[in-house]
Amino acid sequence: MVKRDSKPAAAPAPLPDLFYEQEAVRAGARLVAGIDEAGRGPLAGPVVAAAVILDPRRVPAGLNDSKKLTEERREALFAEIMETAQVGFCAAPVEVIDRLNILGATMWAMCKALDALPLRPDLALIDGNRIPAELSCPGQFVIGGDGKSVSIAAASIVAKVVRDRMCRIMDCGHPHYSFGRHKGYGTALHLEALTAHGPSDLHRMSFAPVLAARR
Repeated sequence: MVKRDSKPAAAPAPLPDLFYEQEAVRAGARLVAGIDEAGRGPLAGPVVAAAVILDPRRVPAGLNDSKKLTEERREALFAEIMETAQVGFCAAPVEVIDRLNILGATMWAMCKALDALPLRPDLALIDGNRIPAELSCPGQFVIGGDGKSVSIAAASIVAKVVRDRMCRIMDCGHPHYSFGRHKGYGTALHLEALTAHGPSDLHRMSFAPVLAARR
């Protein structure tokens, strides 16, 4: 028996599509890039930005906000993106983060990622609510863009996979921090290691929990 007060199941959220890219093409753009970042919140490691120009004839199926995908699915899509699209990325190291602050470093990395593309886009679609001042092409921000635009979703996947791989390398040189497990985020495990060992050269000294653990 079905209860009268039972609620219907929520409809799944729509996947990102080509709406913003097609709008840009209708307005005269030939090449459209998506830009996103990974790693603004962690206490250690770089913030990574990626820029992706998708081939509209070869858009990988299942592109979505990287946070909504499993690691296995991200890796599979990353390989497909690298094979079918134009990709640029940049990692802003902790020195840049501490010098410019995390927002400034993110904007810096986005500009460098765009400049790393082999082709210059006519428009960049940027996840978030602002456009980097030094962007080398016109930009349009899209709030929640990694869940709306396939180009931004692709960039979010590239940025996340690149940063996660960097964290696994960081883990090899500093195994007592377990960077490979928490990816630099302020988990209980990470905070315990900070308290026990103090900050490393991979930690962001401008972040309060890192400063608090400084000896």
